[in-house]
Amino acid sequence: MRRSIGLMAVGHACVDVYQGCVPALVPFLVAERGLGYVAVSGITLAATLLSSVVQPVFGVLTDRRPLTWLIPVAMTTAGLGIALLGVGQQYWLMWLAAALSGLGVAAYHPEAARMARLVSGGSHVGMSWFSVGGNVGFAMAPVLVTPLIAAGGLSLTPVLVVPAVLGAAITSWAIRSRAAASAVRRQADGTDDWPSFVRLSAILVCRSIVSVGLGTFIALYAGQRVGGGTTTGGTALFVLFASGALGTLLGGRLATRYGRIRTLRTSYAVAVPAIACLVFVPGPAFFGFLALTAVAMSIPFSLHVTLGQDFLPGRVGTAGGMTLGLAVSIGGVATPILGTIAEHTSLRLALSTLIGLALCSSLIGYALDEPA
Repeated sequence: MRRSIGLMAVGHACVDVYQGCVPALVPFLVAERGLGYVAVSGITLAATLLSSVVQPVFGVLTDRRPLTWLIPVAMTTAGLGIALLGVGQQYWLMWLAAALSGLGVAAYHPEAARMARLVSGGSHVGMSWFSVGGNVGFAMAPVLVTPLIAAGGLSLTPVLVVPAVLGAAITSWAIRSRAAASAVRRQADGTDDWPSFVRLSAILVCRSIVSVGLGTFIALYAGQRVGGGTTTGGTALFVLFASGALGTLLGGRLATRYGRIRTLRTSYAVAVPAIACLVFVPGPAFFGFLALTAVAMSIPFSLHVTLGQDFLPGRVGTAGGMTLGLAVSIGGVATPILGTIAEHTSLRLALSTLIGLALCSSLIGYALDEPA
């Protein structure tokens, strides 16, 4: 089980690195192409809107029949979109390239979540390792993007297709080794609890807006607060995503000890003052509060997946696609609103709205009960 879930985690990292590439490219799109807050928010929207729309479709399809071949194909598509993002000079070409990457991400998550549940036996810790692969991918994005694009400009984005090719090869190996097991679709016992799943989705939407908002603007905000330009921005993104990976790993262990719902409520409650301090407290403490925010917001991440699948035991693919994809990526739809607030007032005021959303996530958690 450990080897299989490890391979799935590596594949998850290789596809989610492309979700992290979009915010990592934002400072360069501003500097090299002269895009404003609203324009770069539109690029983030392109990468998430199509994903949000089509993800439930892929979830329904994977509930009906095995689509393991779709996983490596989706990964390659996600990488191709980012590779093309810096090639076109026109805004609409950049927008379409980001949308293509989002389509690949959307196609990946439902079937990958189903396979991860299968190979982990539904273990909270196992699913946390699979989920942390995505966090690692996010964290690696600025490490890959910042030095590469700083050295050669946006024309070097085609090099960023390499992780997709490597990940597709690794995942194809994992699929072949689990072919017999993944062909058997075990239907879990129990009745689908749609009201609880809708409440869980509301939590995820709030979390998504916070996470995507921070991912999109934290590099720019770090430059304003700490100085240092794109280098400081890349550091802030690395802290955000790497701390998120740590939080995801903690989530599985805390849930095993204290329960998923209790862990979820507490984590979001901690995130409220952490975000407030991140936005308003001056000085080098910025990076400490950023790390605390990322850990608190990420502890429930893998728990959302297992809760969603347990709330909808008859629609595991749909639940996985929604919790890993739709409810996560839908935050990109709200990002242009944050961009508009930032342009007409300040980036600090725009980010301060995220405090209330973290509070909403914690409060809605009190309307959830642990599934049987």
